[in-house]
Amino acid sequence: MKRTLVLGLLAACCAAQAQVTPPEVEKHQRQELRHGDPARWTKPDRTEAQQLATLRKEINAALAEARTACKQMEQAERADCLKEAQATYVADMGNMRQQLANANNPRQAVYDTSGQ
Repeated sequence: MKRTLVLGLLAACCAAQAQVTPPEVEKHQRQELRHGDPARWTKPDRTEAQQLATLRKEINAALAEARTACKQMEQAERADCLKEAQATYVADMGNMRQQLANANNPRQAVYDTSGQ
């Protein structure tokens, strides 16, 4: 009985320690979830300008993710990783219209941005 109680308290304590979301933020999140997804999330980008804006956001987000991953690497590998991430970003930004054309016409040849 005592062992079960101690294990239960230990689990509850660990769960409380793992919680990092402030209570006011958690409350706001619950309210937002009750309303469901915003309509803009399911509304497709119809114009080329809208599609390019979304693609630009995705490319910027990919760069941010790559930089975060690079910063977790060993010091010796970090510089090369960051250079590669920046080069991929520049290439992706440079061929945004081609990527958009490929996405809108999937039967055409696919442009490979990996450099291979």
